[in-house]
Amino acid sequence: MRQFVLIGHDVPTTPDFSLDDLAGGAGRLDALCRSITSAFVTSHGIRESVRVHLVARDRLTISFDGRDLRRLNPDERSTAALVRTALEHRDEAIGALPADPSPGIELYRRGFAGTLEEIAADGPIVHLHEDGDAVVDVDADALADAIFVLSDHRDFTDAEAALLEDAADYRLRLGPERLHADQAITVAHHYLDTEGYERF
Repeated sequence: MRQFVLIGHDVPTTPDFSLDDLAGGAGRLDALCRSITSAFVTSHGIRESVRVHLVARDRLTISFDGRDLRRLNPDERSTAALVRTALEHRDEAIGALPADPSPGIELYRRGFAGTLEEIAADGPIVHLHEDGDAVVDVDADALADAIFVLSDHRDFTDAEAALLEDAADYRLRLGPERLHADQAITVAHHYLDTEGYERF
């Protein structure tokens, strides 16, 4: 299963934000919703073997699981509505037990370090970074169950970068140009779908 960890530095941790102002009042939730959509949506379908973990201000993590996910449409507003619904149930998350606001979505009271620790055994952790090694120099089979870590419109904080330096198995770049997180997810999918650009 491929996994993506999205760090949202300014994402609301309460549901009182407007779906009409995702780029401003909701802390660039628009960009993160595009990333969630890119991780799951295909033409007339959804990737079931994908999980996405949206870390909100290092306090909460909303996890999306493609095996059970429902009502995810290819637009920012409906994805943001799923995030808002999850946040409406935040009081139901107690200790290590998550809230279950809707099928395929869980909300946990843990930040980036806790989320990374929880899923680290699932596969190699890949820190996507413009200064990383070229992804084509890594055998695609080694990344089959990779956990890709991406930041939002802000750079990784010093603490996040230090954590990744210790935890990441790879620090990779996907090409010669800097990409938005949603674009990086699409490229990562394509690289693995084609077994390192070997199968079409």
